[in-house]
Amino acid sequence: MLQGKTALVTGSTSGIGLGLAQALAAQGANIVMNGFGEVDAALAQVRALGVQVSYHGADMSKPAEIEDMVRHAQATFGGVDVLVNNAGIQHVARIENFPPERWDAVIAINLSSAFHASRMVLPGMRERNWGRIVNVASVHGLVASAEKSAYVAAKHGLVGLTKVTALENATTGVTCNAICPGWVLTPLVQKQVDAKAAALGISNEQAKRQLLAEKEPSLQFTTPEELGALAVFLCSKAADNVRGVAWNMDGGWAAQ
Repeated sequence: MLQGKTALVTGSTSGIGLGLAQALAAQGANIVMNGFGEVDAALAQVRALGVQVSYHGADMSKPAEIEDMVRHAQATFGGVDVLVNNAGIQHVARIENFPPERWDAVIAINLSSAFHASRMVLPGMRERNWGRIVNVASVHGLVASAEKSAYVAAKHGLVGLTKVTALENATTGVTCNAICPGWVLTPLVQKQVDAKAAALGISNEQAKRQLLAEKEPSLQFTTPEELGALAVFLCSKAADNVRGVAWNMDGGWAAQ
């Protein structure tokens, strides 16, 4: 479905981003990956799907590095057809205790980076009259939780940016939509589960169930594979007129 296309996926060396990169690669897209950690292993997993893969280590809090990453993608593959804005960080604290530098970092990486990447790829997408921007927001782009002020503000902002991007390109072949996951069992969330299990002296499975029971009625995690399938749909012909949507895949969280 995406043969000959190029997808740039930010924050794609683990977790949700890696799942999205793999899903798009499985459809034939060449992939530009970004992130840190086990980079070589992540690249190998995507290359194993038979597509060309490139990597750029842009710090997503720095506009100049984001610009360089997009130019790298354009120089390597001739353009960016699919942009997945997935990079994100989290910090948890009450507002009065929230370190201002952590607020700035969360807003920069979770929200501003999507703006900077989008503004760089849109001219080329409009020129070709085809493009897909998929913003990985969160159920926290739709509802809030205490002690997550920066994350919730950034994700609500990302949903707003999604709508504006969709409206500005509504008469073109360029669409923009947001995916809003609930709990996803990424390495980051597994650490939260481990900490809860240790703190309460309960098993890992009990800790998972407790975490889910607080918010997610289905009592099951969304998987990166499920989110990847949704991203593939949003890139498909069937989604040509899906524009400005914040699509929650959250086990009923926001329905409450």
